Amino acid sequence: MPKVKTHSRAKKTFKVTGSGQIKRYNAFKSHLLTKKSNKRKRHLRGSSLVSSANLDLVKRMLALR
Repeated sequence: MPKVKTHSRAKKTFKVTGSGQIKRYNAFKSHLLTKKSNKRKRHLRGSSLVSSANLDLVKRMLALR
């Protein structure tokens, strides 16, 4: 059987936590920031977890199966 390759962008984008969950960063923080409120930008600064709907796709990209 051939080896399963990891998706190159996914390994730079997602991190696996110690408990096995996958961490991601929030979108909408790269440009057009003047019209967004400071509160909105501040909350986008942190990270969040990948939702259960996208978890199988991200795991497949990271070759975690």
